Amino acid sequence: MKYQYYTCDVFTHTRFGGNPLAVLPKAAGLSDQQMQQIAREFNYAETAFVFPPDAGHTRKVRFFTPACEVPFAGHPNVGTAFVLATTGELGDIRTVSGVTFEEKAGLVPISLHTLNGKITSCELRAPQSVCFGQTVSASLIASALSLAEEDILTKAHGPQVVSVGLPFILAEIRDRSALERCRVNMKGFADILGVLNDGMRASMYLYTRTTGDVNIRARMFAPLSGVPEDPATGSATCAVVGLLTHLDKQACGKFTYRLAQGVEMGRPSALLARAEKSNGEVTATWVGGPCVMVSEGFIQVD
Repeated sequence: MKYQYYTCDVFTHTRFGGNPLAVLPKAAGLSDQQMQQIAREFNYAETAFVFPPDAGHTRKVRFFTPACEVPFAGHPNVGTAFVLATTGELGDIRTVSGVTFEEKAGLVPISLHTLNGKITSCELRAPQSVCFGQTVSASLIASALSLAEEDILTKAHGPQVVSVGLPFILAEIRDRSALERCRVNMKGFADILGVLNDGMRASMYLYTRTTGDVNIRARMFAPLSGVPEDPATGSATCAVVGLLTHLDKQACGKFTYRLAQGVEMGRPSALLARAEKSNGEVTATWVGGPCVMVSEGFIQVD
């Protein structure tokens, strides 16, 4: 049987930049095994599979990396909303301002921004409030990334698991030079996996604060989940802006962050993220950006 697919690049205006995504807009009938095989075939960070809704919202969506299913993901939500709107799956986009996807992590509302009948950007709200998990030693982080321990900053926060629906280890890196030097050491990642709580993924998001038009530069590595490096990680972006807003004890109100990722891979990505804080608590996080269509076709499934 044949299933139609589209591919797009997310968090970029430029084709072959940003984070590539494959979307199957009508995935009903596919088994879990077949979805995993298709994700492995595309070999993108994630592939999105779209189904009729179970609870009356816009669609149900599932996401697979080349190695496993994940309950929530950032760029696949943004890209899936873009693909469905652009290909007419949602009807006249001039009458559609947003969608809500049913996912394993919860409901994900996504706003659609249009101009002259075209989608200019999509922005998701994370399905869960920011939550904080276990800490990991700076020495383990440094080993996994082939860095010196002093390259890992711990004054603001130590390396820590943070999640808004998908957990990541967040670690602040000394500067851009150290960020550029990061290289995956598989033994180091295996060592980290050994100290994480059961069921936790060794997905590592590294960031450094910058000045100018971009507030944060980042890289994300998840080699044990089939993603050696990710060009743009929206779910981790929501987690890091939630963390930074939480750490700013004086902060209250609405905050905007501009982030760059994927530069070292030759796939520069631009992410715009927001957070809101009230009474000392981060109440919500968002991330969004533009997309560009790349290809369409059919994939044969036995």
